[in-house]
Amino acid sequence: MAGTALVLGGGGLTGIGWEIGMLAGLIDAGIDLTSADVVIGTSAGSIVGAHVTSERLTLEEMYERQLAAPEARSAARMGPAAMARFAAIALRSRDAASFGARMGRLALAARTVPEAEQRAVIARTLDSADWPARRLVITAVDAATGARTAFDDTSGVSLIDAVTASCAVPGVFPPVSLDGKRWIDGGVHSSANADLAAGYSRVVVIAPMAVSGGPIAAPRTQGEALARQGARVRVITPDRAARAAFGRNVLDPAKRADAARAGRRQSADHAEEIRRIWSE
Repeated sequence: MAGTALVLGGGGLTGIGWEIGMLAGLIDAGIDLTSADVVIGTSAGSIVGAHVTSERLTLEEMYERQLAAPEARSAARMGPAAMARFAAIALRSRDAASFGARMGRLALAARTVPEAEQRAVIARTLDSADWPARRLVITAVDAATGARTAFDDTSGVSLIDAVTASCAVPGVFPPVSLDGKRWIDGGVHSSANADLAAGYSRVVVIAPMAVSGGPIAAPRTQGEALARQGARVRVITPDRAARAAFGRNVLDPAKRADAARAGRRQSADHAEEIRRIWSE
């Protein structure tokens, strides 16, 4: 067992801001988690992962982007009602795959923006359309079977398509068509998918969504499993101030700056514990 893994979980636009703020704050403390041997991104974390592995911008530049005024357009919604609906479906599901299949049916039946339109939004968001030279893994779920996959530069799909699939929140954004299948948000399987870091000796999980329901493992549960396998693991989830900054709709771009500031402030509470496992 060797090497380092950075796991970036899902959590909407506020999750993106909070993760970037957290990473930027850790840089302030002299800790560069983006140096990881592998970056594993789910949903919002797939966007952050693509940014940090592209190395087109510094973390400070990424952070400043989060503080910029959002575009003047209506925000998509994923608030408490949607989360409660997802949780209810999870509680009725026997395992992660059956939950994924149920969420896939919801996604396929929903009326959303056209797939090409959402892909264009993701393309504008990313710094590069190419897979990075560094190892990046992006999760998504088969809408028909509920099975999770992990896309990388060997999968034969473009980075833009992989990220668009990973961010395809059921009922909010359209499923993504790849290789004759339809794909939905990787967070349907797990909000962080930290189990994919198995085999790495040092793992940091930054997870904007701390809780799960039914058969869906929470990030801390996955972190504990990695630790039992011998890894040194730290799981970071939002503190009370960060949760307040997120507001009631994690897809609201107006909350992104507050979330980024909250992540940067919270980073100071975790710097020493992360330094101990990352630098030793």
